[in-house]
Parts: sequence; structure tokens; C-alpha cells
Amino acid sequence: MSRTNFDQLLQAGCHFGHLRRKWNPAMAPYIFMERNGIHIIDLHKTVAKVDEAAEALKNIAKQGKKILFVATKKQAKDVIAEKAQSVNMPYINERWAGGMLTNFQTIRKAIKKMANIDKLTADGTYSNLSKRELLQISRQRAKLEKNLGSIADLTRLPSAIFVVDVEKEHIAVKEAHRLGIPVFGIVDTNADPNKVDFAIPANDDAKDSVDVILAACCEAINEGLQERKVEKADEKAAAQQEDQPKTAE
Repeated sequence: MSRTNFDQLLQAGCHFGHLRRKWNPAMAPYIFMERNGIHIIDLHKTVAKVDEAAEALKNIAKQGKKILFVATKKQAKDVIAEKAQSVNMPYINERWAGGMLTNFQTIRKAIKKMANIDKLTADGTYSNLSKRELLQISRQRAKLEKNLGSIADLTRLPSAIFVVDVEKEHIAVKEAHRLGIPVFGIVDTNADPNKVDFAIPANDDAKDSVDVILAACCEAINEGLQERKVEKADEKAAAQQEDQPKTAE
């Protein structure tokens, strides 16, 4: 059974592409028609691509791996934060700091710095500092939180990234490719679907469109997480059973 259906996507406006003059010819296989100078996306193909991406995301989650969600455009920021948090996955919705993936060790250092500020604040180390010094530290902490707070638990490189706008997040896509990290993405008619490993053809400018696609993908991720939990519990139960002394026949 499909994770989304044609009517759901239609209602969310997933079919509206960009003006014809802005199109990327590589999107031709996913375009159904042109209406009033605007390309209309073939939603039957979107349904199939959502299913394909969702299944792959489910398998990644089932293995206990992390998927990093990226959307810094205004219409998608809140949606990506809400959906990523619902499945306990890291996300970037403020600004993509160059080197976020390719220079991950530096990013980890910045996250550790943030944790260190919290520790020193909590244990009273900063209590003797002047107001000015405290203000500088709190500003530094706020800046780190804004850019990196949502990936504070990311201790290693993600196993996949999911981007909402392939063109806008081109730096993230490029970094992922350089490291061989698979990229999932919502691809509008102005973008190149070949730049991502799992392209979902859909309107990436409308909040409802982004919401309905992310909901389907995160539902699959959640299933993967639940299946992992069940498998872990079964393994534990089997191990405990093996440890039990055998009773004499």
C-alpha cells in the first residue's frame, strides 16, 4: 500500500511546479503538462518516488543510523524541525555552515564548546565573571545553539541527508556527495533530479506540499525505529534464555 495517495498530494498542491522558463530539462520525465505557463508535476510519479524513498529511509532507521534533515527556506523551516524531532533525527533549519559534513570534526568541537559553556555555567565557574564577560559568553552560546543546537546529538556523520530544496541546499548536497552519503530530496521543476540519489518530484515552495511528503517519510522512519526496538527486545530475550541453566530431563 502506498504511503501517500494522488488526492492527498493534489490537495497539498504538490503538483505545482515553476514557470516554464525556469525549468530544468532533466525534470521532463516528471512533468505531466503545462498550464498557464506553469509546469504541472505528474503526481502518479510522485507517489511512486515517495514510496521508494520512504522504504530506503525506513531501512536506514532500522539499522539505528541517523538521517540529517536540511531545509533553511522560510516555508519549510518549521515543518522540518517538527518532523525531524518527531522521529528524534538531527536537522538544520537555520543556515548550512560550510563544512558541516566535510569538516565534521570542527563542527563537533563547536558542539563540545557549547556543552562546556553549559557545564561551567551549571557548576558556578562563571559566577565571578563581570556582566560584560557573561554577556559575551551567553551571546556565543546563543549563536552556537541557533546554528548547531539541533545537531548536538550527532556524534558521527549521518548515514543519509534529506533536503527540501536541492538548489538552495546545493552546498549540503555537494558535501554529502563528496563523502558518499546518500541524498534524499524534494525536487521541483527548476532543479536537477540527478543531483540526488532519491528524488521526490514535488512543489518545494508550499508548506503543505513539504508537510505531506515529510509526514510520509517520517512515518516510515518511525516504523523502522519500532522494528529495531522489537528486534533488540527479541535478541535480549533469546540471549537471556540461552544463559538460563538447562534443567535435567
